[in-house]
Amino acid sequence: MDKKLRFGILGCAGIAIKDVMPAIQKSEYGVLAAVASRNLEKSKSVAEQFGIATAYGSYEELIEDTTIEAIYIPLPNHLHKEWAIRAMEAGKHVLCEKPIALDSEEAAEMAAVAKRKGVVLAEAFMYRHHPRWRRIREIIESGELGELRLIRGAFTYNNAKDLDNIRLQPEWGGGSLYDVGCYPISAARFILGQEPEAITVHAQFSDKHFGVDMMAAGIVEFPGGLALTFDCGMWTEHRQLLEIVGSEGRIDIPHAFTVGDDQDASYTVTIRGESRVEGRDDKADPYAMEVDDLAKAVFGIQPPRFSPDDALQGMRVLEAGLASARERRRISLK
Repeated sequence: MDKKLRFGILGCAGIAIKDVMPAIQKSEYGVLAAVASRNLEKSKSVAEQFGIATAYGSYEELIEDTTIEAIYIPLPNHLHKEWAIRAMEAGKHVLCEKPIALDSEEAAEMAAVAKRKGVVLAEAFMYRHHPRWRRIREIIESGELGELRLIRGAFTYNNAKDLDNIRLQPEWGGGSLYDVGCYPISAARFILGQEPEAITVHAQFSDKHFGVDMMAAGIVEFPGGLALTFDCGMWTEHRQLLEIVGSEGRIDIPHAFTVGDDQDASYTVTIRGESRVEGRDDKADPYAMEVDDLAKAVFGIQPPRFSPDDALQGMRVLEAGLASARERRRISLK
């Protein structure tokens, strides 16, 4: 199909420039058509870097551009709802960075607008679009691991010295749980195809970092006694892993969330003590696949891979986890 989905980029955030904009250019169904910044010189510089025809000096101008069909939003978390809704009200499809909002109330408002306007709203958890996850789910569904017993995940890094980082602004949705803890929680929901029953989180809130949770660890309870145990942080050595444990075997996934087409996407499957490595040839850019999956949904080639309701349910878990850490108690999600 020759048709391309014309994307506008709302802001010049690092993830947009480093990952998503190059991904749109290499995607099958997307094209970079415009970029906006509140600083026109910055948007012009980015437009020149990527060969984009149009640069705007305000977000409003981009949204009002009738030639733009989809908007990618890499703005800070507290701006997601406002600009996603403004874009959708203008008839644009929206790919919004994770987490989709500050809380479930905001996510519900966004989902309602998407439904009313008949547009596609997708949360940018890119890892789910990598092809290795189809195979991992096949292994689980085959019963090769036996009965699932536990999922264990971690995503940590250290930016504690970067005191100007937007992730250290609590009113902007900062903190490790929203930034990286969301990944193992999302993965557990994705793998199990279920929503949690309760969550308990213990966190290190740092006065040196404006009171955000710099480290957190928790347990997410799923039906049938299954659980995710996880830790996340912005104050420790880089770690990234996911372990899926069954009665007869396990899957160990290093680089579980940010693997790209230039990295080793392999994982180890161990069944009754015998191990094999899979996924070595799963070379793909999950950001490009995320763009193509959105475009395919817009063009009617396939249904949306993940619905706004999925994003809403994920937001319910995240906000409950943060409340659990603050209040030092288990929170039911029933």
